[in-house]
Amino acid sequence: MELKGERLLPADRATAWAALNDIEILKQCVPGCEEIVPLGDNRYETTLNTAIGPVRAKFKGKLELADIDAPNAYTLKFEGSSSNAGFARGEARVTLSEVDARETKLGFVASAHVGGKLAQIGSRLVDAAAGAMADKFFEAFGAQLAARAAPVEAGAPPPAPPPQASFGFWSLLKAFLKRLFGR
Repeated sequence: MELKGERLLPADRATAWAALNDIEILKQCVPGCEEIVPLGDNRYETTLNTAIGPVRAKFKGKLELADIDAPNAYTLKFEGSSSNAGFARGEARVTLSEVDARETKLGFVASAHVGGKLAQIGSRLVDAAAGAMADKFFEAFGAQLAARAAPVEAGAPPPAPPPQASFGFWSLLKAFLKRLFGR
């Protein structure tokens, strides 16, 4: 399965990069995300509750960021499994390019391989779920960025940068996984 696209984010590139690396923001934006735990060296452990069609499950997984070119791009490698639903593994390349002082274009290309019950329910259903998850993630993520930009536009100082700027594209991966496995 492959998922790719572009989204305009309502923030400059540095702000978008910082938000993509903020674990708390990502937990709020990824549907079904229960936790993201840093393991060190750009590695994370995650837990998601999700559903695709009749398959509902809790997925435990690991993420690793590679090829980091802050604040421009990185590759996210992921794997997740559920005892009753199967597994997914793959990677996603995320790029950020500044459109102007208030907008950044986020591009992504993700590929994944699924097995178990997930593979049995059919690629159309899995693809549709992945697309819906990505849409929900980007809607929530855009709202978070817009809320961060509002104080700046009103003349207030910008919010402090997030404490963990090394996290990265986790949100896209989670959105991809969420679309892959849930609503």
